[in-house]
Amino acid sequence: MRTAIDTSIFKSYDIRGIVPSQINDDIAYAIGRAFVEVLERKNICIGRDMRPSGKDFMDALSRGATDAGADVTQVGLISTDAIYFAVGHFGFDGGIMITASHNPAQYNGFKFCREEAIAISIETGLAEIRDKAIAGDFKPAAERRGTIREQDILEGFADHCLSFIDDIGAIKPFKIAIDAGNGMAGETVPRVFKRLPCEVVPMYFDLDGTFPNHPASPIEPENMVDLQRAVKAGKCDFGVAFDGDADRMFLVDEKGELIGGDIVTALVGIDTIRLNPGAKILYNLICSRSVPEAIERAGGIPVRSKVGHSFIKKTMRDEDIPFGGEHSGHFYFKRNWFADSGMIALMQCLNVFSRASGTVSSVIAPIDRRARSGEINSTVKDIPGKLAALQAHFKDAAVDQLDGITIQYKDWWMNVRASNTEPLLRLNVEGDTKDVMERHRDEALAIIRA
Repeated sequence: MRTAIDTSIFKSYDIRGIVPSQINDDIAYAIGRAFVEVLERKNICIGRDMRPSGKDFMDALSRGATDAGADVTQVGLISTDAIYFAVGHFGFDGGIMITASHNPAQYNGFKFCREEAIAISIETGLAEIRDKAIAGDFKPAAERRGTIREQDILEGFADHCLSFIDDIGAIKPFKIAIDAGNGMAGETVPRVFKRLPCEVVPMYFDLDGTFPNHPASPIEPENMVDLQRAVKAGKCDFGVAFDGDADRMFLVDEKGELIGGDIVTALVGIDTIRLNPGAKILYNLICSRSVPEAIERAGGIPVRSKVGHSFIKKTMRDEDIPFGGEHSGHFYFKRNWFADSGMIALMQCLNVFSRASGTVSSVIAPIDRRARSGEINSTVKDIPGKLAALQAHFKDAAVDQLDGITIQYKDWWMNVRASNTEPLLRLNVEGDTKDVMERHRDEALAIIRA
């Protein structure tokens, strides 16, 4: 039976839409059935975050999957990185996570992976799932309808995360403010930290998909203000914030200063090289120049990548890279089936901070030496024209087109790339000093917004 579905809910890497106008139980059923039929899955797991519609969507997805003949294991309230663990560790041939990540409360959605936690994108199966769900041309109900069972995987997930600490006895008794943003970190953090000597100052640990305190999107500085205040007021050693589905992680130092995802990439990269001398470490091209410099100083080999997890995971698999990170707070690990995990990144940061003699800010200072603009979006009608104008204006620069255009000078650089889904140009600028960064940021914006 054909199902009326708004195709705009199908994004590059997942499904997200407003409940119930864009996503409802009938659509969830069709997507669950299409997922199993298109990818010929036999044994899948389904997890969810704390959004109010999650339980009903889990049941609807399960009905669709079992009607198509797959066995379903419901793993309950978990983080997105825990679904990757469940699929990889327990040998499921597919997984669905019900989440809209950092989106506002009225949204929900689905993320998909196949065996070995390999993520599914619009190019690798999601388009076919979309077309099958919309058409509703499902096979006749399977002779053997699949089964549904429940399994708690969070203790195993905690064990897995803790395995990235090579000596738990060496972890210092840090005082850490952790902002779960009413998201799934409120469930995962206690499972992990009960085995560590750290004192956790919990913030917004109650699971609440209406997000009553602030949006669970720590990449936005305004959503970090409460954490910064708590770190300073509580004299904490540092602070941590997770997004809604707890797969991304952000840090602040003991002064309440924000630490970028690219600098966290350098920290985890350094720790990875300590455990894997000479290893390659991947970073995306929006990261600070300080990241490859830190990797080289630690004896590793920096590998520059396009933005986006599909490119990063493929490169890491192809080149057998143990760790990769992005400025956006996504961190990828070979020992995590090349999937991302904010919690694992935090464990390796604990390694680094525990081995250091000084404060977190003193650990960061030698690495974080430049000024960055952050990502600035501009609505643009003629994207190719603007990119050409930028290249013409900065004609004496070194330029590459790995992802959009990157324009490089000795003391500053910028990247400008188009959004995949909107008529936007995304600008990132870094300078050796704040003055240099701001001057060239404004110079670029004058061209882009003319």
